[in-house]
Amino acid sequence: MKKIRKKYHWIDIGENARRQYIDAQATFTAWEDARKAASEVRGGMYWKRQGKTEYLIRTSHSNAQKSIGPRSEKTEQIYQNFTTRKAEAEHRVADLTSALERHQRMNRALFVGRAPRILIDILSKLAKEGLSGYFTVIGTHALYAYEAAAGVGFGEEAALATQDIDLLLDTRKRLSFITQMTNVGTSMLKVIQKVDSTFKIRDNQKYTAVNSKGFEVDIIRREPKDGDPHPLRLTEEDDEFYAVPARNAGLLLDGPRFTSMIVSTTGHMARMDTISPVTFVRFKRWMAGQPDRDPMKRERDILQANMVEELIAEYLPYIQQ
Repeated sequence: MKKIRKKYHWIDIGENARRQYIDAQATFTAWEDARKAASEVRGGMYWKRQGKTEYLIRTSHSNAQKSIGPRSEKTEQIYQNFTTRKAEAEHRVADLTSALERHQRMNRALFVGRAPRILIDILSKLAKEGLSGYFTVIGTHALYAYEAAAGVGFGEEAALATQDIDLLLDTRKRLSFITQMTNVGTSMLKVIQKVDSTFKIRDNQKYTAVNSKGFEVDIIRREPKDGDPHPLRLTEEDDEFYAVPARNAGLLLDGPRFTSMIVSTTGHMARMDTISPVTFVRFKRWMAGQPDRDPMKRERDILQANMVEELIAEYLPYIQQ
């Protein structure tokens, strides 16, 4: 990437806020690891007598049951190991959750974050339901991940102004996604409604849900290829999203990933999985060059591309490839 002459104003969040972000991030990643470990021992185990024999039964979080085998030295050890791991995992999650709550208060006091709370809540819900691995945040909200990683804030407020989040569905994981949605036992719309019950799918735009405050969630997909179903309805539930094909979205899907812990103005934290800043710049410049692009959106595309390009050169030089 070429050398950029400094042009834009960056908000210095201050050394105290930067140190707090680093401390909070360490706790957050430990909490993520603890939740992953706890998910491996979800459900339970118990002994069930059938006739003269006791069997060890494994229950899943959805209450499905599976017999491990009759009571023996081996199954007793399996039961003991499981109950010990489960207790330890739950205790660790509880401790780290308390630590996160303390960091949330410190984040707020030191003005660490700038992301909207609704964005944090949506990302947190996707993670909790095991769905975050199927979606990539694209568009304007990706800027919060870039500025968090850089330890500064974008000074041009117009570049951050948006009332929608674009979620790019990875259609290459379609079968796995269907399995996970079956495990969740609900629709994608209902998952979003757990964040805000006022979200409704637009009648004339089935890939968009909007809440009572005008905030939108858009489900995007790459243009159909390699046997992708079209149209693509996320689940068979009655009221559900369709994913809309977006031009050149394959560039975003196939490009390198970028992940960062972002923080809301209230101090709450979530992980954002998005596209590389380099890919963001490339895509925004491509968008601005499309002859049918709305002139006002084209102007913002160029602004965002220029700002992210300068951010990379100034604060994130390690990703210049």
